[in-house]
Amino acid sequence: MVALGLLLVLVSIAGYTDVRRRLIYNWTTYPGIIAAFVLNAVPEVVTADAHFLRSTLGCIGLEDCAQGFALCGGLMVAGFILFGIGGGDVKLLAMVGAFLGVEQGLEVLLWTFVLGGIWGAVLLIWRVGAWRLVQRVFQWSWSYVRWTTIPELTAEERRLFRSDLFLAPFMGIAILLVKSGWLPNL
Repeated sequence: MVALGLLLVLVSIAGYTDVRRRLIYNWTTYPGIIAAFVLNAVPEVVTADAHFLRSTLGCIGLEDCAQGFALCGGLMVAGFILFGIGGGDVKLLAMVGAFLGVEQGLEVLLWTFVLGGIWGAVLLIWRVGAWRLVQRVFQWSWSYVRWTTIPELTAEERRLFRSDLFLAPFMGIAILLVKSGWLPNL
């Protein structure tokens, strides 16, 4: 499975640079996107023994490659616009969609955010403390129920709640989980 190996190498590099330098470089994502399209085009261009080429290269077909690229990339662009997700994460997940296709690309997207959310919750509990967090949530909930003004966060609380979340490492774990077959089909 050439495609899966290449994808894991590229995502690992992106994960390393994301954590170390807070950047996912274009020299990682753009060649990866091109490689995904080229690998998926080869069996369609070389018609002799296309099945052998597909299984050896790990291809999904050019149509599924393009759809995975467009859908995963498009959803991440929406996240970029609405939620401030990094541009490198957008290109990286578009690349993952090009390699894996629509179905597995969306599964990786889902599991990336689930794993990232779990890690974010763990970090929040670690930094703020479980009891203090429960108190603040109760205060906010009670204010909401009573239709009163929600208490403002202090400067220290803002600092504690603000955290960089690196998606690329979780994307790598999500790819391994999805491709391993350990997860139930969604």
